Amino acid sequence: MKAVGFKTSLPINNPDSFIDFETGILSPSGYGLLVKIKAISVNPVDFKIRQNSAKDTVLDTPKIIGWDAAGIVESVGDKVTLFKKGDEVFYAGDINKPGCNAEYQLIDERIVGRKPSRLSYPQAAAMPLTTLTAWEAIFDRLRIHEKDRGKSILIIGGAGGVGSIAIQIAKRIAGLKVIATASRPQTVEWCKQQGADIVVNHKDLVNEVRRAGLQYIDFIFDCADVNFYWEAIADLIKPQGHIVSITGSGTMVALNKLKSKSASFSWEFMYTRSAFQTEDMSNQHQILNKAAELLDKDVLQSTLVQTIQGLSADNLKKAHEQLESGTTIGKLVIEL
Repeated sequence: MKAVGFKTSLPINNPDSFIDFETGILSPSGYGLLVKIKAISVNPVDFKIRQNSAKDTVLDTPKIIGWDAAGIVESVGDKVTLFKKGDEVFYAGDINKPGCNAEYQLIDERIVGRKPSRLSYPQAAAMPLTTLTAWEAIFDRLRIHEKDRGKSILIIGGAGGVGSIAIQIAKRIAGLKVIATASRPQTVEWCKQQGADIVVNHKDLVNEVRRAGLQYIDFIFDCADVNFYWEAIADLIKPQGHIVSITGSGTMVALNKLKSKSASFSWEFMYTRSAFQTEDMSNQHQILNKAAELLDKDVLQSTLVQTIQGLSADNLKKAHEQLESGTTIGKLVIEL
């Protein structure tokens, strides 16, 4: 099969930052599915891993990354019960295993969902990683339930991939009052289209939120840079409120700033369940099936904005270069 990978971590403008190569197609076993990939999406985690996973070394075989795909089940392992050959699927994958920047991929059925029938392959491929991340952050980490309807949530980084679907889920499923951050006219409009009640400029976050009539926020969801916004987050969070972040941090987060408010803080990492083979790993299968149902009913909409045609090193370079610019709205997909 054709695949795209890299042997060493290089700047995206280096000709060898991605390379085209051929590799064998493996057979599935156990809970494994062999999927013929029709479309893949690119996420910030992709370029972060490309930049850092092979520093100061040259791998013997190219590393295949990519963790958003839609395709057709080609064959199944002996323990598979959820899917059969010919089923259309979408999924975000396992960060510890080869990714989807290839024509075929082996994937555990427990982290795979049925592809929304109403969506094209590119529209579907745009959704798994961001939907799982936002869904887990809102319902598993912030633990938002029916009793919280009408409460407020601030989504920092509203126009990005996760922020976009988080706005939809928070508004349309959880029934929250959604405040999103954006600074450019096109990103402000995008956040409003996703369902944000209020859009504020992240460059003056505290004052912008207060001018919007909110002294404190019940829930805060950071999709941008937790330490950069930490002073504002600690100021804005409501006493006994809850914060979740997906961004990680190279330095310690000053959690002591939350003590007087008895506020809670959680990390969300979408790959935790697959990486640790947790007992609730199949929850991701269930979340993706629920999301597919909501996408088919038009309760949620695909956040696909741009499609590039063809799997190649050149196209992966273009996609990574765009994501690294920090200006991408919604999701970017490559159709095979």
